[in-house]
Amino acid sequence: MTMQIRVLGPGCVRCHALLANTTEALASLGLDADIEQIDDVTEILARGVLATPALVVNDEVVLAGHVPTASHIRDLLASRAET
Repeated sequence: MTMQIRVLGPGCVRCHALLANTTEALASLGLDADIEQIDDVTEILARGVLATPALVVNDEVVLAGHVPTASHIRDLLASRAET
């Protein structure tokens, strides 16, 4: 099953950093994922996100308001890939 990943944010430096770290984490895990950056404020708010950047995995907001390291994201994605 392909993992659905969305990076939510207005396109700021932190949003791009989260996207880069997420891409790096996916590559290191060898996971198949559909990754997309969402900058539409209406869609971001509809998901209940008030602090960006945010990471959504399979329609679940898994983090918001900070940019974790690629290693932290790798651990987060690995645990979700197992379920």
